[in-house]
Amino acid sequence: MDPIESPAAPEIEALARIAQAVVACRACPRLRAHCQHVARTRKRAFRDQEYWGLPVPGLGDPNARLLIVGLAPAAHGANRTGRMFTGDASGDWLAEALHRYGFATQPTSTHRDDGFELRESYLTASARCAPPDNKPTREEILACRPFLERELAVLDRVQVVILLGRIAFDTYTRLLMEQGRLQGRPAFQHGAVTELPDGRPRYLLASYHPSRQNTQTGRLTREMWHAVFAQARSLLEGASGLAAAARV
Repeated sequence: MDPIESPAAPEIEALARIAQAVVACRACPRLRAHCQHVARTRKRAFRDQEYWGLPVPGLGDPNARLLIVGLAPAAHGANRTGRMFTGDASGDWLAEALHRYGFATQPTSTHRDDGFELRESYLTASARCAPPDNKPTREEILACRPFLERELAVLDRVQVVILLGRIAFDTYTRLLMEQGRLQGRPAFQHGAVTELPDGRPRYLLASYHPSRQNTQTGRLTREMWHAVFAQARSLLEGASGLAAAARV
C-alpha cells in the first residue's frame, strides 16, 4: 500500500486528542444547557433512546483530501447519536451523496455503530453543540473555532473544502482571511468555486446546507446537491493530476 494512503499513528492520535477535547468542552453555557435539555426531554419518536447530549467531534479519514464543514449538530440528529450529520434528514442527504461519489462506505448514516465510514474525506462543523433554533452566536462560533483550526493543522492533505451554508462559509473564509491566505471574502453562492493562491487547500466549494428548510422548499434540489460532490470529485482529480505533473 502506498504510505500516503496509510495514516501515520501521530495523525490518528492527534485527531483522537481533538475529539476528546471537543467532548469535554464546556465553554458555552447556553449551548450546553440546550443540549442537555433536549437530551432529557427527547423527541417522541426517540423517547426510548439515550441521547448523546455532549459536544460532537469531527470524524473521517486522517488522510482526507476533501473536508466538509457544516453548521452544528442537529438537536435530534447528532446531539442524539453522537456522530456528526447522523440520524436526521440532512445526514441522509449527505451520506447518500458521499457514497455516490466514493467518499463513504455506505449511503446511510443512522447511528454510531452502523458501519458508515468516510473515505478520503473528513466531516466537521462550525459549532460542536446543537444550538437553539440552529443559530449559534458569533461568540459561540469563535469559542469553538480552535477545534477547527487544530483539525486543519492535522489534515494537511486536504485539497477541496465544501462549506455547507453561509455560517460555515463565513467561519472558514474569515479564518483564512485572518491567516492572510485570502484577500477579501468571496460572495456566498451555491456551487461557486474559489481557488486559493497557496494551494492549502486549493479550492473552496460553497453549497446550500441540506436542511429541510432548503430541501423541502426546492431551494436545494437533489440535482444541485449531487453537482456539488461531482464538482468536488472533479477538482480532486485535477489536483491529483497537477501534483503528479509537479513530481515529473
